[in-house]
Amino acid sequence: MAQRWSAGVLQYAEMGYWQPDYEPKPTDVLAAFRVTPQPGVPPEEAGAAVAGESSTATWTVVWTDRLTAYDHYQGKCYRLDPVPGNPGQYIASIAYDLDLFEEGSIANMSSSIIGNVFGFKALKALRLEDMRIPPHYTKTFQGPAHGIVMEREYLNKYGRPLLGATVKPKLGLSARNYGRVVYEALRGGLDFTKDDENINSQPFMRWRDRFVHCMEAVNKAQDETGEVKGHYLNVTAATMEDMYERADFAKEIGSIIVMIDLTVGYTAIQSMARWARRNGVLLHLHRAGHSTYTRQKTHGVSFRVIAKWMRLAGVDHIHAGTVVGKLEGDPLTVSGFYETLRCDKAGADPLRGLYFEQDWVSTPGVMPVASGGIHAGQMHQLLGYLGEDVILQFGGGTIGHPLGIAAGATANRVALEAMVKARNEGRDILTEGPDILRAAAKRSRELDMALSTWGDVTFTYESTDTPDLVVTPS
Repeated sequence: MAQRWSAGVLQYAEMGYWQPDYEPKPTDVLAAFRVTPQPGVPPEEAGAAVAGESSTATWTVVWTDRLTAYDHYQGKCYRLDPVPGNPGQYIASIAYDLDLFEEGSIANMSSSIIGNVFGFKALKALRLEDMRIPPHYTKTFQGPAHGIVMEREYLNKYGRPLLGATVKPKLGLSARNYGRVVYEALRGGLDFTKDDENINSQPFMRWRDRFVHCMEAVNKAQDETGEVKGHYLNVTAATMEDMYERADFAKEIGSIIVMIDLTVGYTAIQSMARWARRNGVLLHLHRAGHSTYTRQKTHGVSFRVIAKWMRLAGVDHIHAGTVVGKLEGDPLTVSGFYETLRCDKAGADPLRGLYFEQDWVSTPGVMPVASGGIHAGQMHQLLGYLGEDVILQFGGGTIGHPLGIAAGATANRVALEAMVKARNEGRDILTEGPDILRAAAKRSRELDMALSTWGDVTFTYESTDTPDLVVTPS
C-alpha cells in the first residue's frame, strides 16, 4: 500500500486497473476493446492503461486519489483474450461503475469511454468493439422517439419492409424539379423518399423552398394512392436554433418525418429526439461520416457501439448496412447491427461480433435502413438477410430506371410484394429468389426492365470489418 501512494510513476496494473479476479456487477457498464500494444508493452499493462485512462488514471501517482473512494471509481480490466488469427491483438474487457456516468447523456458516456485513450502512445491501435449498457443506465435515456411498432401504426403498413429512395442527383436540382422526383417515386409505389446527407440549404436550393415542394409532392401522391407517404426533410444545420426552425416548419406543413446527420453530434441528436417525441414526428438519422472510424478493424469504434448509442439517444431510423450493396457490410456483422437495433434482449454472439448480452428493458426498437447500391434483382437477398422490419432504399435503383422514376418505384414494389408472398407461402426465397423475380417480371414490364438493366450488378468485395470467429465444419 505504501508503494501505491509513493510519489512517482507506477504501472497502471500496479495501480489497480488490472483486476483479473473482478466479477462485474449487474449495474456495471462493460466495454470490449481491441487492444494492440506497442512492442515491449505487456497485454495486461495495455488493458490496465485503457481502463485507467478511460476512467480515473493519469500518468503518475496523485495523492488526491485518496480523497475519493478510488477503487470504486477505477475502471477495471478484468479479462484479456487473444484475438484468433491476429497475433499481438487482444480483446480487453473492462468494467466501469455506473457512478462514473451522467444519467441520460451520450456525450458524457462517450467522452469517458473514448475521449482521451485512443491517442495513448503505449498502444499501436485501439478499437471499441462492443458495450453492455445495464438496464439501470438504459432507463435514464429517452430511447427512440417512436420506435418500430409506433411507426408502423403511423403509416398503417405491416408485414413487409418499407420502401424508400434518396433523391438523385443529391446536389444541384432546383426545388421544383426536386419535388417532381419525390412525387414520381411516391406515386410509383414507394413509402418514403429522402434528402441525402449533404443537402441542407445551399445557393441552388434553400431549405424552405425544398420543404414546400417536397410536401406538395407527398400530399399529391397520398391523394392519388390512398397510402400514407413521407419524405425525410433534412433539418441538419449550423446551429440548434436553425435546426429547430426547420423542424418546426416541417411539422407545420404536415411532414411525418424529419432527418438529421450523425455529424451534428450526440447532444444535438438527443435534443432532436426529444423534439421529435414531443411533436409526434419520426426522426431519421443518416450515419454520415461513420466510416471514418467504424470501418477499419484495428482502430476506431465499431458501428455496433454507435447503433447502441443511437438507440439510447432516441432516433427512429438509422442506416445500418445492406450486405449486398455498394457499401461495407459483412453478412454476420450486419446481422449483429440489426439485432442490436431491433430486439428487446440480445445474447452474446461472437459470430456476429456481439461480445455481451444486452437487455433493452422495453426500449423501443430502431428501424434499420438498408441503402447504397441495391436494386430489385437483390430483393430475395435483402428480405432473406435483413427481415421485414427494415427500410429498403433504392436511390439509383429507382431513379435510374429506363422507363422513368415511377416505373422504377413500381418495379421495386412488385419485386417486394412477390418476394413477401413467396416467403409467406413457405418457399426458400434465398434459393428460389431469381425464379420468383423472373415469374413476377412476366406480369410487370417495369420489373422486367429493372432486371434487364441491373439484374447482374453485384459488389463482391471483401469486407474489412468481419467477425474474428468463424463457423468451422463439424
